[in-house]
Amino acid sequence: MVDTGALPYAPDFARLLRRFQPDAVLVTHAHVDHAGGAFVAARLGFPLLAHPLEHAQLTGQRHELPYPAGMPGMGAVISRLHPKVPAASLTGVGAGEQVVGWEVVALPGHSHGQIGLLRNGVLIAADAVLSAPDGKGGMRAALPHAPYNADHTQALQTLQHIAQMELRVILPGHGRPLTPEQVRQRAGRDS
Repeated sequence: MVDTGALPYAPDFARLLRRFQPDAVLVTHAHVDHAGGAFVAARLGFPLLAHPLEHAQLTGQRHELPYPAGMPGMGAVISRLHPKVPAASLTGVGAGEQVVGWEVVALPGHSHGQIGLLRNGVLIAADAVLSAPDGKGGMRAALPHAPYNADHTQALQTLQHIAQMELRVILPGHGRPLTPEQVRQRAGRDS
């Protein structure tokens, strides 16, 4: 299973875990909209996988959250209000490792340790790229706004890397699936 959702969905997430019994839960990055339910998986004894750069935030040793934009103090408060994960529940994973047949891919920028998964031309991209309305009834590839990225320059480089990959479909952390062409069009705006 990939990501745990936001804290308000913790009861639903617990039901999903009990019903599907995944081999593990991979957290793409420690932002609360993706990892707010990680404590549930830990309490239920499911292995939690995340890049080591995300562990300090998942355990509560750090409280950096880039939203609301321009209000880092409020982001820290929001982070502190979320239940955290015991360090013993976390297993570090990094680029090139295999997780149940999927390759872990480094996607830094939105957060320093953001990762995704790749298999057979399908990329689970977390927040390295988003899907947004194009104003014409369709969707377009988008990048989180600079204030929401830990390193916006690195986020742009990651987007360029995704655009060069041989992919069939990109599954963003927010929005509908994207085609490689949609991602290339967005990446081309910054080249």
